[in-house]
Formats: sequence, structure tokens, C-alpha cells
Amino acid sequence: MIVKVTTELPIAAEIACALAQKPAVFRHVVWPVFTIGAVPDHLEEGEEISARLYFLGFLPAWRHHLQLVSAGPREVYSNEHGGPVSTWNHRLTFEPTSETSCRYTDEVEIEAGISTFPTVLFAHLVYRWRQRRWRTLARLLA
Repeated sequence: MIVKVTTELPIAAEIACALAQKPAVFRHVVWPVFTIGAVPDHLEEGEEISARLYFLGFLPAWRHHLQLVSAGPREVYSNEHGGPVSTWNHRLTFEPTSETSCRYTDEVEIEAGISTFPTVLFAHLVYRWRQRRWRTLARLLA
């Protein structure tokens, strides 16, 4: 199943995409829904990392695995999996709407066996929350 959530950000597409690749920004936009263990500050295309997820910042969940497939100036694509989720292929796109704004889209392909439907519902909620936090952060940076 595919989940696709889009929002407008008041910062340039290239800046937003560069920020999206920073672990500190990821931690900020998903807090307090979940946090993630130690990850490197930078990944090269093709690299894979594995880190523990924590729900609500303290409830340990599974190890999540992420392979960075591609990272360009306006798009990031990763293949991910972990726990009950066998496929979590995530594409982040940042389409310029002006010199100082962009349309940000999270699109994720999810497969989780019999847990797919609840996982898709969870993903919708998480991405709406994440994009709300992105808008707040982008307004501060604009």
C-alpha cells in the first residue's frame, strides 16, 4: 500500500532537502512519537544503517534498517524495514513553488503482512505529525 502526504514549506526546496538528510532534523520532526538510537551524521548512497526505535522516546521497539538508495538536491529515497514491516520504501520530494518555498511530499510503500492496514494508518498519522513539525521548523528558519 502507498501512503502519500504533502505540505507546503516556506523554505527553498534545496535547503529543505539538505535538512531532511540530517539526523537532528529527523529526530526533531518525529519527536515525541518516536526516537531513534545512534545514527551517523551523513550517509552515502548505497550505505545501510540499523538503529533501535523507541516509541514515545522510551519504549523500546525493534531495530529499523535503512538503506539510502539516492539523495539528490530535491529528492531522497530509501529502502527500509524492521519489526513487523517487511517493506517501508520512502521517497521524500521537495518541489520548488518559488525561490523561497517548496511542496514537500512523503511517499511510502508499505508491506507488513497482516499488519499492513494498521501500519498504513499509523504512517498517515506519523507523516501528518511530521509535516506539521516541518512547517513549524521551516517558519523558524525562513
